[in-house]
Amino acid sequence: MKLKDKIAIVTGAGQGLGRAIALMLGEEGAVVAVVGRTTSKLESVAAEITQAGGRAWPITADLTEEDQVQGMVDQVMEKYGRIDILVNNAGMALSRSFEETTMAEFDRIMALNARVPYLACHLALPLLRCSECASILNIASVVAHKGYPLQSAYAASKHALAGFMKSLASEVYREDIRVHLISPGGVFTDMVRIARPDLTGEDMILPEDIAEIAAFFIEHRTNAVIDEICVHRSGKEPFL
Repeated sequence: MKLKDKIAIVTGAGQGLGRAIALMLGEEGAVVAVVGRTTSKLESVAAEITQAGGRAWPITADLTEEDQVQGMVDQVMEKYGRIDILVNNAGMALSRSFEETTMAEFDRIMALNARVPYLACHLALPLLRCSECASILNIASVVAHKGYPLQSAYAASKHALAGFMKSLASEVYREDIRVHLISPGGVFTDMVRIARPDLTGEDMILPEDIAEIAAFFIEHRTNAVIDEICVHRSGKEPFL
């Protein structure tokens, strides 16, 4: 129970990577606020954590609405007065050619994948400063480093997230607030199934694999700090 009694927020926790990370943090003893748009999914994840001996509560929120991000942070502040772990995982993908991508779609994906983590960090930072072991973990993507056909808007949003995280890390490291970025490629989640219906899941990374990496980031607070890690399938060429 390396994270016993640590207070964690995981966005996009109803399914996929967010669910796996929330379950992993709960297993390690953290108190987890599972955040997302679908109450039934969040309640299911919270119940799984509780049944395994952990503590969790669901927060239903549309994170593209600023007042609901504020409400998420306020709930944690009222309950515990601090945040130890913030996991920015909520996001969306879009598979569409550049010419066919509308500005409304571009604005939506930039809002969720880049603006929401920016706002969440901005609002949570005062509470992270109340922690003795504050960590911010952000889930990017292989497309934060590369560009693929039919993913111009998605790539733009993840590049923006990566750039923001690098700047934030350089601002808060003297306060011992760790800022990490995980850029996975080929994780078989519901979002990937929708964006890439041609993929079968064979030989792909599982959400639980990324959750283990996330836990390693958060638990190992030594003098050796890993700021960013890129994860690819064992059968694929490295993307850096």
